[in-house]
Amino acid sequence: MSHDAMTPDAHDGPDGPRSRRAAKPRKRRRGLKITLGVLVVLLLAGGGTAYWLYSSLDGNIKGVDIDKALGQDRPEKLPTAGQNLLVLGSDSRAGAENKELGGGGDVSGARSDTALVVHIPEGRQEAVAVSIPRDTLVTRPECVKEDGSTSPSAERVMFNSVYSQVGPACVVKTVEKMSGVRIDHYMEINFAGFKDLVDAIGGVSVDVEEPIHDKSSGLDLTAGTHKLDGTQSLAYVRTRHGVGDGSDLGRIGLQQQFLLALLTEVKSQDLLGSPTTTYKIADSATKALTTDEGLASLTSLSEFARSMNGVDPSTMETIMLPVAYDKTDPNRVVAAQPQADDLWKAIREDATIPESAKKSPATGG
Repeated sequence: MSHDAMTPDAHDGPDGPRSRRAAKPRKRRRGLKITLGVLVVLLLAGGGTAYWLYSSLDGNIKGVDIDKALGQDRPEKLPTAGQNLLVLGSDSRAGAENKELGGGGDVSGARSDTALVVHIPEGRQEAVAVSIPRDTLVTRPECVKEDGSTSPSAERVMFNSVYSQVGPACVVKTVEKMSGVRIDHYMEINFAGFKDLVDAIGGVSVDVEEPIHDKSSGLDLTAGTHKLDGTQSLAYVRTRHGVGDGSDLGRIGLQQQFLLALLTEVKSQDLLGSPTTTYKIADSATKALTTDEGLASLTSLSEFARSMNGVDPSTMETIMLPVAYDKTDPNRVVAAQPQADDLWKAIREDATIPESAKKSPATGG
């Protein structure tokens, strides 16, 4: 699957097609974030019941004080650089439920199997999501652990090991060091809760280009359009052995495709017409969610959601960080240069991403 399959045709600068597209009449949108539906529920419920609903959903969200852990040694935040959001999919494979889902069952701890740097330009009308392959070798900076101890810097560590070994704040710091991009907000979605979210919205439709038969994830799909339930969706975003060369690079294409399909499905829901469904969606979403302290409440999430009302999933550009196979260990990849630096530079400056910065030697793209 091509990682550029869903890339918009034009993505020019301030005087190019971006401005013309912004000038066109736009349909009324409900926004990308499920939390907007929460506001509808609260308005319809009223009184003490509304307070109970708010308290229940608000208490679902877990917060992490990223700023305190990162300190002052961070990239400069440019005033016109838009917003940058690090989204992690944390995959805990311990327990009976995950064993049933093909997740391992006997494996302890959690890993960040999905990592996206989502860049929302100034004006909030387009978004770019950059996937960082979990097998990418990176330099992990010195980090403060959750217990207050210090973890020394280390070279050539696998990106997804940073989360399990040091914690989410160190993942943010690693991304900032490797990219020079200031991360404004952090969101983590637990895949077990993600399963419940998909079931709450009634499933997600995806177009499968080639048959997928993956004994490890339990996924068995023919080519064509399939509406996946929560269990199938979890297997879909986890599968790697049934696509491409069996590496993580093939899975990233599926994850990007599924992300856009999920966002589109949420936007199509009749949130105004079904408060019960809206609450189920909001409850599942907030239970699966961990954010930085700045977003760790329904009020903050809703304000952030309203600021993104103009962003449409169909215009989101999905890119994989350009990587090349490591010369020492062919099972790992490293950031390809100069493509990776050009990509991060464009995001830092809120500029058009050059086509050359989207090409990844590891995929032949």
